[in-house]
Amino acid sequence: MEISSPAFEHNMLMPSKYTCDGINISPPLKISGVPSGAVSLALIMDDPDAAMKTWLHWTAWNIGPSTAIIEENSLPANAIEGKTSFGDTGYGGPCPPSGTHRYFFKLYALDCMLDLKYGAGLRELEKSMEDHIIGKTEFIGLYKRK
Repeated sequence: MEISSPAFEHNMLMPSKYTCDGINISPPLKISGVPSGAVSLALIMDDPDAAMKTWLHWTAWNIGPSTAIIEENSLPANAIEGKTSFGDTGYGGPCPPSGTHRYFFKLYALDCMLDLKYGAGLRELEKSMEDHIIGKTEFIGLYKRK
């Protein structure tokens, strides 16, 4: 299984368009090689380089396993988003106070749909995914504020 973006390369700088310095919209993501037993996909985007704790930028689940691309500034039909460290639901782009930070886009293939409501937190998402992960991959983007 693989996740990538047509907007930037793995371990390279993300365009500011997808950050708080730009219009702060989610980047396009390409998905391939999903395991045949997958019933749904879940996405977690976080920044482990934040000063106090890993900063959560985006979660989405119940993404259809046949999804090949998540378009810029969109979410696949029937997918559900969760609450971020910003206190909002949906995508919150990179906005590091200093230095270059890494942004991990983690994609999970699951053997079920998740029974979570819109706005659920990361702990709820991770607990729901326990024992249901049949594949995982990640893609990293970098960002440093100007």
